[in-house]
Amino acid sequence: MPLSRVLSGNWETIRAGATAGGRRIDDCTSRARLRDNEDVTQAITTDPETMHGAPVFRGTRVPVRTLFDYLEGGDTLEDFLDGFPTVPRALALEALEEAKQLLLASG
Repeated sequence: MPLSRVLSGNWETIRAGATAGGRRIDDCTSRARLRDNEDVTQAITTDPETMHGAPVFRGTRVPVRTLFDYLEGGDTLEDFLDGFPTVPRALALEALEEAKQLLLASG
């Protein structure tokens, strides 16, 4: 299933009640475009020395792609968080929000 369909079909469920640092996740803004592969988003970072430059959740070595693989495979956000306890729920939600904004901006 394409990621855009996964996000559009599950977004409200994933996002319900989500906050990061006291702010609603939908108030968070992306500071750069992931497609430009810049190390400047709030939730996602890239570094050639970390996981060969793959985008990872900030402060972890967990590739963001893993979250999307879980969701595309039909798993829930909670399934992902159970498997990767170093990724806080708020950080995963913020990464999804950034991805959503990029998808909507490029469309």
